[in-house]
Amino acid sequence: MHSVGLVLHPKRDSAEAVEAVLSWAAGHGAAVYGIEGEIARLNCAATPLPAEKLAAHSELLVSLGGDGTMLRAMRLADGQHTKVLGVNLGKLGFLADVDVPELPQALSAIDAKEYTVEPRLAIDSTVAGQLVTAFNDIALVRFPGDAVASVAVRVSGQPFVSYAADAIVVATPTGSTAYSFSAGGPIVSPGVEALLVTPAAPHSAYNRGVVLSLRDNVELEMLPASGRLAVEVDGQVAGYIEPGEQLQIRPRPAAAQVVRLGHTTFYQRARRKLRITDSAEIPEFRGEVQGPLFTTNGGSRPPTRQCCPGEWPGSTGRFGMAS
Repeated sequence: MHSVGLVLHPKRDSAEAVEAVLSWAAGHGAAVYGIEGEIARLNCAATPLPAEKLAAHSELLVSLGGDGTMLRAMRLADGQHTKVLGVNLGKLGFLADVDVPELPQALSAIDAKEYTVEPRLAIDSTVAGQLVTAFNDIALVRFPGDAVASVAVRVSGQPFVSYAADAIVVATPTGSTAYSFSAGGPIVSPGVEALLVTPAAPHSAYNRGVVLSLRDNVELEMLPASGRLAVEVDGQVAGYIEPGEQLQIRPRPAAAQVVRLGHTTFYQRARRKLRITDSAEIPEFRGEVQGPLFTTNGGSRPPTRQCCPGEWPGSTGRFGMAS
C-alpha cells in the first residue's frame, strides 16, 4: 500500500489516530494525504488535497470518526474504487471496524491483503436539477404544521402502495439501522441487495414498510393532498418537492467498498448498538417437565426439560389452558 487518505470528524479529537497513521506510513514508505482545512487544524505532516481529489490519490481512505464521517468517506470514494476503512473515535458505530489502538495492526493487515471487502449499495436521484447520492437513505419529510407527506410508491411504472405519514424513507441495507429503523423498519444485512420503503409516523390505514428488488424501477409520486416536502439525503436537506412532482430512485450496487478485518460481524455490532439482547425479557426455566419431545441425556432416564411452573401446555399458566 503506497498511499493513505484521511477523512476526519469535524469536532472529535483525532490527533492520536492521525499520528498512528503517519507513524505507520513512515515505516512503510507510504504517502499520507488529507483534505485541505481538515488537517490544517492538526498541523500534521499529511499532504493537503482538495476533497474531490483525495480518493483518486489514495489506495485506502481511513475514516476517523463515526458513521457520519464514514458515509462522507464512502461518498468521496464513490466511483474511484478506493477502499474505505472505518476507525471508531469514541462511540460505537455500525460502519467502523477498528478502534484507535488497533489501527497500526489494521493497516499492516490491509497492506498484507488480509481483509475482505464489503460492497455497499448507493441510491441516486435528481433533486432540483442536481444529482444526489445517498448511502443511508433518501427521505421525503413534511414541514412542521404543514399537511402530511402523501406519497404514492410506483414500482416498474405501476402503482403499488400510498402512504400518508410524517416522512417516507427509502433506505439501503446500510441505512436500515438509521432513520428507517427509528421509523419501525427491519434490520437488514448489508449483504442483501434491496431497497426499504418505510413510513415514519404513518397516518394511513396501511402502515407497513416494503422491501423492493433492485431490478424494479422505483418512483415516489407526490399526491395532490400532500404538503411541500423536504428531500433529505443522508440526513442533509438537498432540496424540496411539491405536490404533483415525482422523484426517481435509482439503486447502484457496490458503489463503495468497505474494508472488513473480521473483528466483529454486522450482527454483533447490531446487537451491541441497538441493545437487542435487552429488548425482551425471557424468563429462566425452572423445574423439570417429562416428555418425548425433548433431548435425552444419553442414558436410560426419560427426557427432561427445565421449565417455569405453570408455563407449559396443560397447566394453568399463560402458555397453557385453564383446567
